[in-house]
Amino acid sequence: MSALSSDLNLALDLAHIAEDEILPRFRTVSVTHKPDGTEVTEADREAERVMREHLADERPDHAVLGEEFGASGPEDAQYRWVLDPVDGTAGFTIGVPLFGTLVGLLENGTPVAGVIHFPALGETVYAARGEGCWFRTDEAEHAVSADPVESLDAATVTTTALHSSDVTAGADQTPYRLTDLVRRAGKFRFVTDCIQHALVARGRTHAAVDTLMRPWDVAALVPCVREAGGVAQPLAPDADDVVFAGSLVTAGSTSLLHEVRSLLQPSADGAEHPH
Repeated sequence: MSALSSDLNLALDLAHIAEDEILPRFRTVSVTHKPDGTEVTEADREAERVMREHLADERPDHAVLGEEFGASGPEDAQYRWVLDPVDGTAGFTIGVPLFGTLVGLLENGTPVAGVIHFPALGETVYAARGEGCWFRTDEAEHAVSADPVESLDAATVTTTALHSSDVTAGADQTPYRLTDLVRRAGKFRFVTDCIQHALVARGRTHAAVDTLMRPWDVAALVPCVREAGGVAQPLAPDADDVVFAGSLVTAGSTSLLHEVRSLLQPSADGAEHPH
């Protein structure tokens, strides 16, 4: 077994270790708020705690970055695990079963392995560099690939929410032109958090947009989409680090990604763009 295959198996183990802390608390847990106003639950914290404990045993020389407990380990580590135990906490807290557990691995800053696990659905999308992207359920497992639709008018496009858009952008947010995307896409749907990017990797939808992302939201998604034959890039065309850029667009083809990303860019002069 290659080192990367071993790490991917470890990532899958981490997702299931987290599930043991998350599912018993689903639809029963109470919510508190972080200083930035985002929601957090005991499930988030306990799941990340056990994931970190397992990593400390299995990969003591690796660094870790997680949503709940920040960064640990050597800053110059070759390998860094990036953890989001409950991606979609807002939905989790109201009983929506589409939340995911994200486990990503960076090698010298590059995403090389990722697991997107949906505990309440019993589904997992996972990938490692050079090994393809796979979809696993309780009954079966098979390779998946993105659907390389090239034009926006033939594409099904999704987004998580309206934040950092021309609909609801705050003073410190980029007003990406989401309304134009809604008008121009063949089909447009709201699909929550990580599951929308998993659907791109599986070829069920064609592009997914998240205008506000943190590193732990991104790291696991990128290898899955890329190994499925799709593309994953930040919304800002000049950003060169997809994990830390603060946004993400995934698509089944490069041409579709470029069309979506170009359309979303805010107008420099505030003028309305033709549709």
